[in-house]
Amino acid sequence: MIRSLHIENYALIERLDLQLHPGFSTITGETGAGKSIILGALGLLRGQRADSKSVKNGAKRCLVEAVFDVGDYGLDDFFRDNDLDFDGQECIIRRELTSAGKSRAFINDTPASLAQLKELGEKLIDIHSQHQNLLLNKEDFQLGILDILAGAKTDLEEYGNLFRAMKKAERELKEAEDNAKRNKEDEDYIRFQVNQIAELKLKEGEDKELEEEQVILEHAEDIKQALYKASSIISNDEHSMLNLLKECCTTLNGIAGNYPSASELSDRIDSCYIELKDIADELDSGAERVEYDPERLDAVTDRLNSIYTLEQKHHADSVDRLIELYNDLQKRLSEIENSDENIEEKRKAYKESRNQVLQKASVLSKQRVASSKKLEKEIVARLSVIGIPAARFKVEIEQDKEPGATGQDKVSFLFSANKNASMQKISSVASGGEISRVMLSLKAIIANAVKLPTIIFDEIDTGVSGTIAEKMAHIMQEMGAANRQVISITHLPQIAAIGTHHYKVWKDNDADTTTSHVAELTNDERVAEIANMLSGEQITQAAIDNAKSLLGLIPNPSE
Repeated sequence: MIRSLHIENYALIERLDLQLHPGFSTITGETGAGKSIILGALGLLRGQRADSKSVKNGAKRCLVEAVFDVGDYGLDDFFRDNDLDFDGQECIIRRELTSAGKSRAFINDTPASLAQLKELGEKLIDIHSQHQNLLLNKEDFQLGILDILAGAKTDLEEYGNLFRAMKKAERELKEAEDNAKRNKEDEDYIRFQVNQIAELKLKEGEDKELEEEQVILEHAEDIKQALYKASSIISNDEHSMLNLLKECCTTLNGIAGNYPSASELSDRIDSCYIELKDIADELDSGAERVEYDPERLDAVTDRLNSIYTLEQKHHADSVDRLIELYNDLQKRLSEIENSDENIEEKRKAYKESRNQVLQKASVLSKQRVASSKKLEKEIVARLSVIGIPAARFKVEIEQDKEPGATGQDKVSFLFSANKNASMQKISSVASGGEISRVMLSLKAIIANAVKLPTIIFDEIDTGVSGTIAEKMAHIMQEMGAANRQVISITHLPQIAAIGTHHYKVWKDNDADTTTSHVAELTNDERVAEIANMLSGEQITQAAIDNAKSLLGLIPNPSE
């Protein structure tokens, strides 16, 4: 639960430090004083999107920070899974927003994502605002209530995994069927392409080798003549390079006795002689191999033309790419030939997956039916206490033919506030005050089923007053007694008086700025505030006495 709240430069709040308490507390203040600002600040801590307009006019940044006491709420797994520091007892959430629109979030001084903030915030604070009454009309909200009461979280997660696996199997089956249909339409053409490429009996790198051979054949005479000439210069003449090198060696060896370095020089020249002789031999061999062969040139040219034609047809740039294409086409043919078997395997996998989904959906349905009976009884009992004694409430569960993301069940809450009226969908027949009381009853029932540290009601008392409001306050008080923090933002003195702690929001205006303030009231200040709520600005003695009575400070004057 929230132990303390610190706000700086957020909307109309310049600086706020608030200590909050376990149990039931109330917040009052005139319309527009800034009660919704506190909810907005808490919304930032719950991972809601930030708007730079929230930064107080003239400030560079705003800051919202809350210290939570979470020792009894089993959050260790969250902190471990998200690699966040946690001492097992306290959690600090901080959100910063600059006037330029940049936002940062921290959990226990560790930078956190909005997704992490949202996940943790939903475990720590439940804010029930007036627009949430509209959720009562939504089927998924109604279904969610049954699942919470049924304790179906694990089964829902398992169902979700099975459902996603089924949808994946369904997609794979459809893709296999579509591919098979498309491939069978193209089978003859694919087979023709495969045979056309196969006829050439291609080898990797063949085109490069043929192109080199073609160039040599086209210039055979010039190449042969050049090779012979180079060989002749090296070795076939009286004054050839080899003969001259040999003469150098003989000359140097003749002076080696008198000039020792000559022997080393002779050896080096001899190495050159050996290398040059080897080159000359290769030149001779090359010249003998190169022959002008018009028939071979025609064969190479024809082969290359066949390759080029096939490359152009298939938009390939090499023989290697044609071979890759051939392998791909072969694979497609194999898939076509085995498509019926593949489709049957996919169909079998889909059916098995669907059966698992249906089985788990049946488990969920049974749990929902059981929890619906419990909900019907508890709602009627609670509504009777808060002023709808003739209330009838029924959970209608119908089955869809096909499983959906949350099962096969369609849920509708049926309601009637009067004995002689037929039950209809709650959105069609319940008044604003009745909706508020149904929602409060649902929240009270849910609160007993889940561990939620803090619940904030924003004007849950819409459409009610007097004794009914007081009874609703006692329900919230009861919720707060179960190791929980319940805060009600209210305009009704009957509810404000029941809170163990009472906070007031007010607004100051000066020439340049408007600033909102929040403070916890003393007993005397509570009397004045509630008297003001009862009678307006002109506080009468009767209003003061009535306020004291509501606070239990004096006996009720009417008693």
